[in-house]
Amino acid sequence: MKNVISISLGSSSQDFSFTTRLLGRNLRVQRLGTDGSVPRTARLLKQWDGQADAIGLGVVKDSGRLRPRGPDGLGAAALKRLLAAAQHTPVSTGARLREIFLEWAVRHAQTALGRYFDNANVLFFSGLANHKLALAMHEYTANLQFADPLLQLGVPKLLTSLDALELYAGGAHYVSDWSPPRVMPPALMRRWTRYVLGKAMARATVVVAPVHELDDFGLEELAGKTLITSHVSAERLARFKDKGVSMVVDGSPVIKGHVLGPETLDAMILAASGKAPEDILEDDILEIITGLKMEPRILYPCGMRRTNRFAFVIHPLSQEYFKKVKAIDLLSRVSPPLLMNSLEKVMAYAPPFVYSKVEGIKSPTGVEAEGWLISVGGTPREIMNHSPEFTYRRLLAAADMAKKLGAQIMGLGAFTKVVGDAGITVAKRAPLPITTGNSYSASGALWAAHDAVLRLRLLPAPQGKQRVKFKAMVVGATGAIGSACSRLLVRAAEEVTLVSPETAKLLALKESILQQTPDAKVVLSAQADTHIAEMDMIVTATSGAGKKVLDIMKVKPGCVITDVARPLDLPPEEVAKRPDVLVIESGEIQLPGKVSMKNIGLPKGVAYACLAETIVLALEGRFENFTIGRAIEWEKVREIYKMGLKHGMTLAAISGVNGVFSEADIARVRRLALAARKRATAPAASAETDAIAAPARAPRVSRRRQAAAEGHA
Repeated sequence: MKNVISISLGSSSQDFSFTTRLLGRNLRVQRLGTDGSVPRTARLLKQWDGQADAIGLGVVKDSGRLRPRGPDGLGAAALKRLLAAAQHTPVSTGARLREIFLEWAVRHAQTALGRYFDNANVLFFSGLANHKLALAMHEYTANLQFADPLLQLGVPKLLTSLDALELYAGGAHYVSDWSPPRVMPPALMRRWTRYVLGKAMARATVVVAPVHELDDFGLEELAGKTLITSHVSAERLARFKDKGVSMVVDGSPVIKGHVLGPETLDAMILAASGKAPEDILEDDILEIITGLKMEPRILYPCGMRRTNRFAFVIHPLSQEYFKKVKAIDLLSRVSPPLLMNSLEKVMAYAPPFVYSKVEGIKSPTGVEAEGWLISVGGTPREIMNHSPEFTYRRLLAAADMAKKLGAQIMGLGAFTKVVGDAGITVAKRAPLPITTGNSYSASGALWAAHDAVLRLRLLPAPQGKQRVKFKAMVVGATGAIGSACSRLLVRAAEEVTLVSPETAKLLALKESILQQTPDAKVVLSAQADTHIAEMDMIVTATSGAGKKVLDIMKVKPGCVITDVARPLDLPPEEVAKRPDVLVIESGEIQLPGKVSMKNIGLPKGVAYACLAETIVLALEGRFENFTIGRAIEWEKVREIYKMGLKHGMTLAAISGVNGVFSEADIARVRRLALAARKRATAPAASAETDAIAAPARAPRVSRRRQAAAEGHA
């Protein structure tokens, strides 16, 4: 029977003893904690020197107090003196095994959880002690910070890159045993160190630290964090639960129900093999790890929880956006339009900024998402007045900001996704995946239109697998969203009219649609008004930026118009002319969970479909360029719809320019539509239908709904 002694500067309350078999040898393993006492550790080393077959030395103090220290927990000189206390028995600190197990644990989590560490904000208590792990983590994210100067030297400065860590390491040996001058009392120094480190921890999403050094921190610093550490016992895990830790990646093996530090396992290998530490080869370690069927542990103190991160670019769609600032609003009332025009031009050059943090999104699967709405300053007019490269630069600046914030995917909103090649160039240059959201915009538009048609009850119900007997029109059919809507509508409608001034594109689109759906009935037109009176459903998806695209007075009573365009193709004053027509603002999406974000012109918890696509991809962990370019694949439209349902996305209440449509509003549109149709077939008109014939008084439009109509994002 070989004897293995593990002497730890940690707590003696965690001592254990067990017997096992390794490499054909019987081992008795005993752990002895010294409660942070270096003299007692030295005495135990001398006591067991020559008595044990191998000794593991855990050199991290379980002190619960932060103070300047060396990268190994003890200063290099103190560690050297401890190791010199044992002359006859091999002693290991487990440094090599710890390095292997931690890197393996990170790579295992990245694979098992699906790109978990992509663009994460990672804080290392010590980059010098975890250099190989930092190199591995850099494969997934460049957002790395190292607290070595703070904890080793007492300097309130964090290193923010691997290059900075390399420079620091080059001079660290000169100051490894240096103590900072006492410019303040030790107690105050400890509090200052804790404050600086605590702030860094609060900003990080992942923290790499020895488990004992996390004792001094609580809910404020650790809530929602992922910890990469070693030697997490059941007692430690319970503490992490109380502190709200989301996930722990533990690089320590478990044998006979005991969590072993790397120094203990290394000592067991030395005793079982009979080899000197320098003679243990990588193959020996691989044989032992695979033979014992070890696997890194992924622990969830508070239950399974994962939070993915996104960013979404918004911009002002009119000068009205700037009036949300009170000072600008006041000036706009007393100054000539020249002031607002000048401000609009200046704001186009403004750097991006975070408009709002988005929190509280939670999928029924348990996955959560948080993100940032990043605003760039150009209105549609300014964006179109500059070259695409002008907007690309601002979007790439927003992407750099999103990366530093920790976002794993970024969406483009409103006109930022139609500039130039519709996101392709931005996706190639950006440091993180890009999506325009057009797939879900198309899906949401048809989702809302379908719901509205069902609620109006003006069309006959379909028989079996036959198409619904209604005619549909897509205005702006050759655009990104319009073409996708067209491909989906021909599978449901009896006849679809595609409208666009781009004749050649229309012909090509029809040819492509008929290849996919040979029995579709497709009509082409350069102008909407030619066939508009026959339509039961109209989808407008132009980029007209306020240009009139159809005459609403020619629309059939009871028609459902889904306005996907931003700014809207049909302003409030146009909609008010036809109370017998249901005009909805595309399909906004109700997000799952208790969502917190600033007002974007929609009811609480409701998002535009393009923003919802970015969130769905984040929840799914699909960090990829999903929808870019002007050609949208209808398969992706269907795919994002299914993913949205999986993660609890629902169609928000149908909204028009004046707010949410109630059941009474829907019933009123139905009643007026039936009356108008009856009037069209009968000479005698009722008082109610006479009211339809006369120009309707425009209802009052609130400022909030006016902003929504203009398309906030």
